[in-house]
Amino acid sequence: MYLWYLFAKDKKKKSDDKEFSHFFDKNICCYDKRIITLHPKMDYMDMNEVNTSEAKGMMKDSILILSGGMDSVTMLYDYQERIALALSFDYGSNHNAKEIPFARLHCERLGIEHITIPLAFMGQYFSSSLLQGSDSIPEGHYADENMRSTVVPFRNGIMLSVAVGMAESRGLKHVMMANHGGDHTIYPDCRPEFVEAFSEAARTGTYPGITLLSPYTNLTKGQIAARGKTLGIDYAETWSCYKGGEKHCGRCGTCVERKEALAYAGIPDPTVYE
Repeated sequence: MYLWYLFAKDKKKKSDDKEFSHFFDKNICCYDKRIITLHPKMDYMDMNEVNTSEAKGMMKDSILILSGGMDSVTMLYDYQERIALALSFDYGSNHNAKEIPFARLHCERLGIEHITIPLAFMGQYFSSSLLQGSDSIPEGHYADENMRSTVVPFRNGIMLSVAVGMAESRGLKHVMMANHGGDHTIYPDCRPEFVEAFSEAARTGTYPGITLLSPYTNLTKGQIAARGKTLGIDYAETWSCYKGGEKHCGRCGTCVERKEALAYAGIPDPTVYE
């Protein structure tokens, strides 16, 4: 069960309770006796005691961007009790056809509605090695400069914009994304400053004030995998490889990161590699 609390890093005067309450409500995710900040300027904190009795009555209030990869599938299970709808996007990448079936599989298993939205124009008009066939995908670690070629310009911004419109149309309050700390080096639309700016744009650009929740922003992929281990997730039922072949290549940045994350979490790698 999950709770959402309002919390400010800086101390507030008691006379400022109304302002403090508003700030507190939109900035902290609390689950399983732990808090992960949703506001990038705030620190990660642990709590020894969290009263979870209120969580039993939590309404489903969020849309999740679900690719079918390790991180978003973990978030699906981690926050299943508040996720009303999961959205996948077919934007013409090499691996969409491998990822999306896993996204659908997990939603069916959890009884969560899943919709795939086509974004064919991205594949037609945007420039990225991720849209140009498997031979264009560079090999190596995410930290390597050549991995910048896999960036699809403003991909998350576009997907999140669609999700925000869906959230308002469905009467939901939040959109969730599973970006993490390892994405920050290469992908501008995964960084904390993007999360903060986009959430504010969504809040001010919608009548109900839709906000973006990204509780994994400051976690590593290994920490996410460790969370998935406690949740009992079978990572064989996820896809990472950017080349999108019959098997994971084991050499591209996403495959290398997958291997490292599973090793960090102490999970025997179930992936079939070339």
